Amino acid sequence: MEPIRREALVKATIAEIGQAGSLDVTVAQIARRAGMSSALAHHYFGGKDQIFLAAMRHTLSLYGAEVRGALAMAKGPRARAEAIIRAGFTSSNFRREVVAAWLNFYVLAQSDDQARRLLAVYQRRLHSNLVFNLRPLIGARAGEVAVRIAGLIDGLYLREALRKDQPSGDDATRQVLTALAHEITHAEREPSA
Repeated sequence: MEPIRREALVKATIAEIGQAGSLDVTVAQIARRAGMSSALAHHYFGGKDQIFLAAMRHTLSLYGAEVRGALAMAKGPRARAEAIIRAGFTSSNFRREVVAAWLNFYVLAQSDDQARRLLAVYQRRLHSNLVFNLRPLIGARAGEVAVRIAGLIDGLYLREALRKDQPSGDDATRQVLTALAHEITHAEREPSA
């Protein structure tokens, strides 16, 4: 029962944060949504920050699986870079409550070492995946372009967190893919050194 209850608490945490739009939720609210007592939630995780970190690990795990699946089906570096971008904006990753969780994860990383380390792992993986696939397309500028693309992805999550309607993964994907196409076109027009 423990894995089932832990997963219920993780999902309830994401739902509660999505509804509140902040980390201003209690363990009791999370536990109630998961259908259990707050004492049991404390037993499994210790406290609200630990539950939230578990929820973000779960979110990152789902995102990672989606990226790996997309990469396995993509042929060539451009298709692989596009697959990485698309994975961030799928309906499972770009839902209102997940976007709110990401925004609050960035805020928590400002003051919590565990959150900061977890966020750094995500950022390094995204950057290295992008650089690896951009290098054959744009050469030595791959690192700086990867930083811009990751920043654009983060910015689109932030913009969506501030909107009231349902996030549009298609619109966000289109914007990042357009930026990628511009970077590739720019690299193709540059005289080779």
